[in-house]
Amino acid sequence: MRQIQFREALREALSEEMRRDPRVFLMGEEVAEYNGAYKVSQGMLDEFGPERVIDTPIAELGFAGIGVGAAANGLIPVIEFMTFNFSLVAIDQVINSAAKLYSMSGGQYSCPIVFRGPTGNAGMLSSQHSQNFENWYANTPGLKVVVPSNPYDAKGLLKAAIRDPDPVIFMESELMYGDKGEVPEEEYILEIGKANVVRQGKHVTLVSFGKMMKVAYAAADELAKEGIEAEVIDLRSVRPIDYDTLIESVKKTNRMVVIEEAWPLASISGELAYIVQRRAFDHLDAPVIRITCADVPLPYAPTLIEASLPNVARVVKAVKEVTYAKA
Repeated sequence: MRQIQFREALREALSEEMRRDPRVFLMGEEVAEYNGAYKVSQGMLDEFGPERVIDTPIAELGFAGIGVGAAANGLIPVIEFMTFNFSLVAIDQVINSAAKLYSMSGGQYSCPIVFRGPTGNAGMLSSQHSQNFENWYANTPGLKVVVPSNPYDAKGLLKAAIRDPDPVIFMESELMYGDKGEVPEEEYILEIGKANVVRQGKHVTLVSFGKMMKVAYAAADELAKEGIEAEVIDLRSVRPIDYDTLIESVKKTNRMVVIEEAWPLASISGELAYIVQRRAFDHLDAPVIRITCADVPLPYAPTLIEASLPNVARVVKAVKEVTYAKA
């Protein structure tokens, strides 16, 4: 099977959906003339023209609002935030307009819109450009929140998001746009809300999403050297969450460690820990452990970034705690 970059998988999904449905359009900062800040939309202006690939001013509140209005009137906007840190400027439109339109109109208006762009740490960009808001948006009824971890998932889930009748928050990573992975040439769509068991194991369940899956994979490899077989689950989306897949895994492994890049308070990992202890308490042989970012604004210095973020050593240590293995 061919291998393409994460950005190319996203571009294919966008282009295929725009060819399929003339109502779909892309709007955001630098998406047209500059071919996208991360080159996701490279060449799309030439194919679809300036009415469907639209450059905007630096005004997230404004173009997010235009997108919501367009969606309410029958179009399917894909709104690109250069980073989800900047979505805070538009959060009123996302939460108070897009997420609530269907409910507040009594089902008369749907809002088929996708808000997409990178999330989380991207290197030495410091506190205001390194935040994870997956849990913020996942807290909002009316939104779906998707966080793909590889090119295959990125394409299949973005196509699903564009076809979804409800607003979808689609969160990527600057550090993954150049990652390569196998993506079939034929069309496929992945179900939003279905987790993926990417590695079978029997001693502990490792759960993550987005680029933290790289930490989960690497930790599982290290643990395997010591005879600890980790089952690894990629959530793919954090609203809805596929709780059933997690519960079935914990019934088999009896232990769970969750890896998340966000801050610890009110996190996705906290929600997972609650649900697992609520629905699978009798199957747990140890408390669920969460590995999150330090509860501080992300620093600039690379040494402090490394100390703040989840890493393989922290995950291995947590697994040895829940399996009562000698550290």
